[in-house]
Amino acid sequence: MTAPFVVVGGGLAGAKATETLRAEGFDGPVVLVAAEPEVPYERPPLSKGRLLGTTAREEVRVLDPGWYAAHDVDLRLGVRATALDPGRHRLVLDGGEVLDYARLLLATGSAARRLPVPGAGLDGVRYLRTLADSDALAADLDGGGRRVVVVGAGWIGLEVAAAARTRGNEVTVLEPLPTPLHRVLGPEMGEVFARLHREHGVDLRTGTGVRGFAGDGAVRSVLTDGGEVPADLVVVGVGAVPETGLAAAAGLDVDGGVLTDAALRTSAPDVFAAGDVAAAHHPLYGRHVRVEHWATALHQGPAAARSMLGRDVVHDRLPYFFTDQYDLGMEYSGLGSPGARVVCRGDVGAREFVAFWVCGGRVEAGMNVGVWDVTDAIQQLVRSGRRVDVDRLADPAVPLADVAA
Repeated sequence: MTAPFVVVGGGLAGAKATETLRAEGFDGPVVLVAAEPEVPYERPPLSKGRLLGTTAREEVRVLDPGWYAAHDVDLRLGVRATALDPGRHRLVLDGGEVLDYARLLLATGSAARRLPVPGAGLDGVRYLRTLADSDALAADLDGGGRRVVVVGAGWIGLEVAAAARTRGNEVTVLEPLPTPLHRVLGPEMGEVFARLHREHGVDLRTGTGVRGFAGDGAVRSVLTDGGEVPADLVVVGVGAVPETGLAAAAGLDVDGGVLTDAALRTSAPDVFAAGDVAAAHHPLYGRHVRVEHWATALHQGPAAARSMLGRDVVHDRLPYFFTDQYDLGMEYSGLGSPGARVVCRGDVGAREFVAFWVCGGRVEAGMNVGVWDVTDAIQQLVRSGRRVDVDRLADPAVPLADVAA
């Protein structure tokens, strides 16, 4: 019997890789191993439309449930891979079954980072990573009137806060850094999001660390540096950790993610990686880059599938992510460095602007807020590596295509 191509991971990257194998004409056996008991789904709606009640559960699926059988894909739901032997081309599943593989893709994603403080196991202390997490949280937020405390003002924390507030709950956000999204956007742009949430009635407390949770079986308050905050529900959003355990135990090169080349090949023959778990070498940056966002999974999955098929692949898409909070929509392209100067064009106060991260006279990244159809121009500016005149960059009358001319 011909050994199959095996995909480990039932998220967007794994599903899109499987779809691409068939679309590219591969007619050999394909096995998709998904740890969750859910047909592969996309994660962005979990903190957006699912919490707001505007996105139906079936809408989050990557592919129709019937697609897998129709395309002769052996879909294993609720099954975990427990060991990988690259030398023997074998994968062990949690039921003891051993799968021989021809080529294998690791798309194991990431897990919510846990907060190791007293009371972390109390009922009502929640994390948001899976569809089941989102279902439970949406039910808690429905009807409003609850005291919701969000720990962490990153993307997940802020999106949860926006959904909770929109649904009529009292919301407090606790963040140890000076502004929301401080490490990603810096203080100036972080303040844009701080104002947004405060304008919508969120009690945003920056510079505030969490020491623990208190309650008798169920959480009743959050213990902070500055005192006690009452809570009926706590949502912890303090980042994610790549699921590299399987790869590390198998001896693959791992450093903040599973290391791959630009073709998404790992250090082991016939083993590839994509999505949240992959730290892929990026030709533009000359280093390994790991990005925990939807667009990366969307594009790396198909790229990895083509690489598995022996095609020439150089995955060099710019990092891209987006958010929706209240009436604010934002897209971000590139990677801004911590010391970069932020240059804005447009009206920051009205939240209709484009911000650029400029270092050494060159644009490293761009973020458009309330301004649309500029992503391609921003990405071209980043890719060009050309020096820019910051006065022209800040002038809305100058087309972005002409800034670096």
